[in-house]
Amino acid sequence: MSASTKIWSEIPNIELFTDGGAEPNPGKGGFGVILSYKGRRKEFFKGYRLTTNNRMELMGVIFGLEQLKTKSNVQVFTDSKYVIDGITKGWAENWKKNGWKRKKNIPAINSDLWDKLLTVISEHNVEFNWVKGHSGHIENERCDTLANNGINSKELIEDIGYEPQEFSKDDKSSSNATFTKNSKVKIKNVGDECRKCGESVIKKTPKNKKIKANQSYYYEYYLFCPSCKTMYMTEDGKREINNENRLFE
Repeated sequence: MSASTKIWSEIPNIELFTDGGAEPNPGKGGFGVILSYKGRRKEFFKGYRLTTNNRMELMGVIFGLEQLKTKSNVQVFTDSKYVIDGITKGWAENWKKNGWKRKKNIPAINSDLWDKLLTVISEHNVEFNWVKGHSGHIENERCDTLANNGINSKELIEDIGYEPQEFSKDDKSSSNATFTKNSKVKIKNVGDECRKCGESVIKKTPKNKKIKANQSYYYEYYLFCPSCKTMYMTEDGKREINNENRLFE
């Protein structure tokens, strides 16, 4: 065995499971963490007075990695594609290179936590794994319970980095379907970042296409955030009603 191989083999192999959320979003939040090493497990949770789903997802991973006292090989398991994509697709690295701007004059949301996550990742060998939430995954379900313990804790702490001004009053509704007056960024295309949480939006088609007698237009599709469930109606998805459109009835 070479010296380099021996050193590598001495690095501990850790499994880190984490989950986080806020009720409502934004609202009281919490995260749950499980660290596993050679069959031994440690569990943690924390709760915050005012925060968001995505900040709790980020904090869970950061907190877990910060508990490691030596360089480790870490398998991170999370149901947050926001966290995974932010790292594996290089979004966070690019935002940092651009002075924490997503686009010109558009700040990156949660930059304080992305910066912390990049720093702590650099101290270990980290690989991210996505697990489907609420699908019976034992550790993920346990982390969800721990996160709820945090949310329901009587000792909620302040999320110092959270900036409430990122959200307008309308944004506090998870079913918001219009552009908010306070937002300067319009969501137009698949892949644009949700104004509310930063997740990439996807295209969805309304289930009910029945057109009413007094309707002058309808939306063939809308853009949807899979993370915070916000809907965005776009001009490109808007269709004026003519006789052909009446076939939907």
